[in-house]
Amino acid sequence: MIQIIPAAKEELKIVQNIAYRTWPDTFGTILSPEQIDYMLNWMYSLSTLEQQASDGYLFYFAEEDGEKLGFAGFEFNQEPGKTKIHKIYILPTAQGKGIGKKLINAIKEIALENGQTSLLLNVNKYNQGAIEFYEYLGFIKIKEEIIDIGNGYVMDDYVFEMKL
Repeated sequence: MIQIIPAAKEELKIVQNIAYRTWPDTFGTILSPEQIDYMLNWMYSLSTLEQQASDGYLFYFAEEDGEKLGFAGFEFNQEPGKTKIHKIYILPTAQGKGIGKKLINAIKEIALENGQTSLLLNVNKYNQGAIEFYEYLGFIKIKEEIIDIGNGYVMDDYVFEMKL
């Protein structure tokens, strides 16, 4: 049975490991290997993850029989009353088990308990599978944005919102 459990700060190395195992499969046809490496090193260094946890990000794992199969990272009030889901990844071998939906539902419950009114997330414009998944769950595209992340790279995203 899949459980959604909070990640301890000491477990951020597991978050990093899941990201490194997931990103090449998720973004391999969308981004260059160089951009994937750049973004992983930038977004998933232990120091970055530790700083995010210190700044109020919450990390949760999806776990089955003691094995961590995915994670989500989010924070309250990035905009007033809105919870921003910054990271949500499921190991390729564990996709299709409903883990993403369970993580989103857990975030919804936690956000509601903390007086939040909606969930926000960014998704790469070319990640059709993720876009369809978020739309299936009830997220609505509210805008597009291009974010310069340095080194000549950008994140070309849609921003989705789900009212709670």
